[in-house]
Amino acid sequence: MTLYAERVETIGIVVPACNEEVRLPRCLAALTAAADHLFSVDNAPRIRLIVVVDRSTDGTLAIAERWPGAEVVVSDAGRVGAARAAGVAQLLNTEVRRGNSARHVWIACTDADSAVPTDWLLEQVRHARAGVELLLGTVRPDPDELAAGLLAAWRLRHQIADGHPYVHGANLGIRGDTYCASGGFADVAAHEDMLLSRAVRQSGAAVLSTGSAPVLTSGRITGRTPDGLAHYLRELGELEVSLEA
Repeated sequence: MTLYAERVETIGIVVPACNEEVRLPRCLAALTAAADHLFSVDNAPRIRLIVVVDRSTDGTLAIAERWPGAEVVVSDAGRVGAARAAGVAQLLNTEVRRGNSARHVWIACTDADSAVPTDWLLEQVRHARAGVELLLGTVRPDPDELAAGLLAAWRLRHQIADGHPYVHGANLGIRGDTYCASGGFADVAAHEDMLLSRAVRQSGAAVLSTGSAPVLTSGRITGRTPDGLAHYLRELGELEVSLEA
């Protein structure tokens, strides 16, 4: 039996969702498959799935409420940082009331327009048990939603490898006590993931950037948050056009 440095009692998966009725079912199905895989190969901790429905006007709330085992938090913030923070607060507050230390809660973050690979939770738990306090993963745009030239430009500029420089809220894990000590997700419309990562690094906590288990994410160029991945893809597309002109 392998002995690990850290005990993980609960994994809380936090998913902010704003008007994602089209993509949310794929996201939740992928998370369910990842949970099933973890249970099949590991003495898994308790898993909680928390969907934060933030200022949605479509069927996102109904989908989240019908999903088996999902906990739903309704937010009217209209900012992804506040939405993520609300989901984490729901997770940690209830765990502490149950007598579980925040140190033994692992927060796994992804997005409603994304689909995690089957081994995503297994990798999160493996690194958490090894003493990692912040895990930064990578993403890859959905090739079905992105023009071939733009996808090639993305691949040319992004390497999915250990030690990468990226921070993506769609593929991020953090230990509960480290999250609290670093101030949590800021109440901002964008870059809450980068701000949290910066605070954690400044604290001297153990941070790992991994190329394992990249998350498939939307290739759309009109997104839900300003300055997010969609904005970057749009700018990258415009750059490619200008270089070809």
